[in-house]
Amino acid sequence: MKTLFASLAVAAVLVPATLAHAEDLQFTLINETDTAVTGFYVSETGSSYWQDNLMAGGYLDSGYEIDVIIADGLTVCAYDIRFVFSDGEALEDYGLDLCDLGSYTVE
Repeated sequence: MKTLFASLAVAAVLVPATLAHAEDLQFTLINETDTAVTGFYVSETGSSYWQDNLMAGGYLDSGYEIDVIIADGLTVCAYDIRFVFSDGEALEDYGLDLCDLGSYTVE
């Protein structure tokens, strides 16, 4: 598996691993689709809106992975996630326990 080294920082929601705190949620995001991920959104489960695009200005190409840290100040583990791809398609997954996730593969 290739690793993408990218600088993704949006409103202190996705931050470098060296700045992670114990309450931050960290996991590896793996793209095993044929299309680049250009949008990545999270939302506390049950919320009616998505937070800002964590990949604004960046992307995760097919066959690559990246470490993600969500430092949104919330003390919950249950999140919904949404991916938008370079071809305009979207994929959503609901009720994930990001505290125990470890990694997430987009397929």
